[in-house]
Amino acid sequence: MKKATLLLEDGTKWNGTLFGADKTVSGETVFNTGMMGYPETMTDPSYEGQILVFTYPMIGNYGVPDDKKIKVGKKVFNVSSVFESSRIHVSAIIVSEYSENFSHFEAKKSLDKWMKEQGIPGITGIDTRALTKHLREKGAMLGKVKTQSSNLKATSQKSKLNAARTDDEDPRVFWDPNKENLVAKVSLKKPIEYKGEGKMAKKRVVCMDCGVKNNSIRAFLEKGVTLIRVPYDYDFVAKGVKFDGLFLSNGPGDPSMMDLTVAIIKKVMAMKKPIFGICLGNQLLSRASGAKTYKLKYGHRSQNQPCMDLETKKCYVTSQNHGYTVDGKTLGKGFKVWFENVNDKTVEGVKHKSLPFFAVQFHPEACPGPKDSEELFGKFIDLL
Repeated sequence: MKKATLLLEDGTKWNGTLFGADKTVSGETVFNTGMMGYPETMTDPSYEGQILVFTYPMIGNYGVPDDKKIKVGKKVFNVSSVFESSRIHVSAIIVSEYSENFSHFEAKKSLDKWMKEQGIPGITGIDTRALTKHLREKGAMLGKVKTQSSNLKATSQKSKLNAARTDDEDPRVFWDPNKENLVAKVSLKKPIEYKGEGKMAKKRVVCMDCGVKNNSIRAFLEKGVTLIRVPYDYDFVAKGVKFDGLFLSNGPGDPSMMDLTVAIIKKVMAMKKPIFGICLGNQLLSRASGAKTYKLKYGHRSQNQPCMDLETKKCYVTSQNHGYTVDGKTLGKGFKVWFENVNDKTVEGVKHKSLPFFAVQFHPEACPGPKDSEELFGKFIDLL
């Protein structure tokens, strides 16, 4: 077994054993405390450019299933119902114990084989509890996975431009994914229309794909509406696309880089058509109102974040994956904080007081995680 090391920008090193692809990668090192759902998590586009630490002690024990397509009634859509996108988006994963042996009635291959097929390295044998405490106390930081056969001097010019820190032993610089427009890497390139079924098919929802999870698409298709999925920078208003409502998807990176998308959202707001946002979509709607966003120390990445509806005082257990949040004090005229994180009091949702605009920072579509708040999709569709 080859050795591998996680190097962090603060100079700390975490040694373990390599599995998956044999390659060196850089990214932002973050942690997820979820107990299940690694195939869904690893294929979530919001993790683009990140080295993901799983805090659950054993990963890989139920393998990886074959892909299946979303089926609504008798109609099959070319969208996965197993994975959250068409590929793995994490740069690498770090685990305490990787299980080569797997057992599940739907499993077709090991996690190791899947990662090798997609060129994703992993490190096992690391004290992830200590590593997570380190990231929690110091904050998410840049890192790189160095394998035994890596040639760290063979670095790209792109990485040099994103230098964060170098040291004598490792002249290779760190790549900061948050300095790039990550949404451009994960958004689709051309519009796609998913035709709905039944009486709701006449209702047309535009999905601005900033890295949309497949389960969000599934949630809409099961309601029978027609979904028009467009690139993040596609000005569907200027192009005269007919629609009844706008959905702003999740996605990776810094929302302050999304001015073009925000400008399109403002056009829809002026039309007073219903808008619903999730995760990055919450940040983009807020920025369209005039609000500011900021980076959290280590983010929220888990399946058990408690969020309070400030109107009903009902608390939801939610799935989350974000490193940025909204400054509630800067929300534009007519907007208010709707949901609040019970743990740290950060903004978890916003809404307009009189117009049909609302968004949440958490993931009501889950996958992985609880679906306690999936009713929000129905709330949006009722407004169409």
